[in-house]
Amino acid sequence: MVAKMIARRSVILLAAVAGACAVGPSTRAARQAPMPAVEGRVGQATTPAARAFLDSLARVRGAEHGVPDAAAPLQLDSARDVRWLGLLRDSQLVALVNVAVRNNQTVRAAAARVLAYRDQVTVARSQLLPQLSLNTSTTSSQTIFGNSLPAQSDAVRLTGDVQWELDLWGRARRSTEAAQLDWLTQEDDRRAVVLSLVSGVATGYLELREADQDVRIAEEAAAARRATLELARKRFAQGLISELDVRQFESEVASSAISVAQFAQRRVEAENQLSLLAGLPPSSIPRGSLSASPSDAPVLRPVDVPDSIPSEMLAARPDVRRAERAWQAATARVGAAEASRLPRLFVAGQYGTQRPGQTGLFQPNGEIYTLQAGISLPLFTGGRLQAQQDVAQAQVMEARATLEQTRLNAMREASNALAAVRFTRDQLAAQETQVRALTRALDLARQRYGSGVSSYLEVLDAQRSLFAAQIAFARVQREHNAAAVQLYHTLGGAW
Repeated sequence: MVAKMIARRSVILLAAVAGACAVGPSTRAARQAPMPAVEGRVGQATTPAARAFLDSLARVRGAEHGVPDAAAPLQLDSARDVRWLGLLRDSQLVALVNVAVRNNQTVRAAAARVLAYRDQVTVARSQLLPQLSLNTSTTSSQTIFGNSLPAQSDAVRLTGDVQWELDLWGRARRSTEAAQLDWLTQEDDRRAVVLSLVSGVATGYLELREADQDVRIAEEAAAARRATLELARKRFAQGLISELDVRQFESEVASSAISVAQFAQRRVEAENQLSLLAGLPPSSIPRGSLSASPSDAPVLRPVDVPDSIPSEMLAARPDVRRAERAWQAATARVGAAEASRLPRLFVAGQYGTQRPGQTGLFQPNGEIYTLQAGISLPLFTGGRLQAQQDVAQAQVMEARATLEQTRLNAMREASNALAAVRFTRDQLAAQETQVRALTRALDLARQRYGSGVSSYLEVLDAQRSLFAAQIAFARVQREHNAAAVQLYHTLGGAW
């Protein structure tokens, strides 16, 4: 008899669940409009003559240095990500990035948040399932009715209880969907943290290499100025120049020493910053091979910059994905809020045994059961349910605006990154041309000064100009490489 009743109730419950529907807007409709491609718009800021001159410098520079590696194309892999390994060439940098991804505490915190939100999905999904519990109790009571003798009763009960709210209107399903989307937004946040970390490590490594080059340039300049100072002292001893000339050269040697100390301090600070990003105490950072020119030991491969960036690349950015999923989660919560205003159907049951004592507890004549079904309809809540729905709809509007702003920001960053890569390449070619011209000018000035044709002012001016140009070349070299790193960061490159 009991089995038939349970079976009949089960059929009714299954029919009710099968006919259930979810209210509220669909999250599938909460998709952003296709993002337009980002055009490079490079070349509009220069005249045709200037453009032709810069292109000729770039061709000369490429012909003199050769092309050691083919340019790294910007393309999506099978996972719809831009891969950093197509850009990084320095093995020490790759090793440092791997250490940072493993050890960085911010990345670990982001990973822990992902786990926490994943477990929240399980919490939300549990509302869809019956809640089953096992309960046991022992009671002893004594009652008196009128002048009768006290009546004492004892009971031992063991039951299995089940409670289930049928999700007729999709409240639990919408809440579960929102929790799943929240989990995915945290995963996008984790990817964004890793992406920023890789970009930060690469940029910091470039700054460290620039500091190395600056120290080398300053030391070479100091050595050259000391040699000029020795020559000036000899000429002073011969009565060919005045003491004023010697003191001027001594001042230039001291200026070079100051620059060496400043660049060395900046190098230590860059190492400490990289150690922090790698999750390590301050320590020396291994470098790849160093050479007299940063062009001879490139940290990055050249980047083949397209005329435009397809929308698929920008749509794959972690912040764009996060904003889209946050919009979908907010939309799902609108459905949950609407369902909370509709009737709620509850089913409960209890089955077990009860006996006066533990003896014979599991005998058939001790069987007890209860089956219940109920419905709850909110009539008056002081406007709470309507306000909750209004809040959810306002959050959808906020999430939509945030998504549109995120998309605009992504397109701005992509356009800036394209321009930075191309224009810093032009600066690099022009800057190297200037360094070569000033190097030759210094050689000529030294020859003229050594033969007594010109004064020390020509040598000093040539040394200062060359030193400034070499430092500027190292800076532009770093900026060009940093622009390529920023371009990969802008496109949501994967590690």
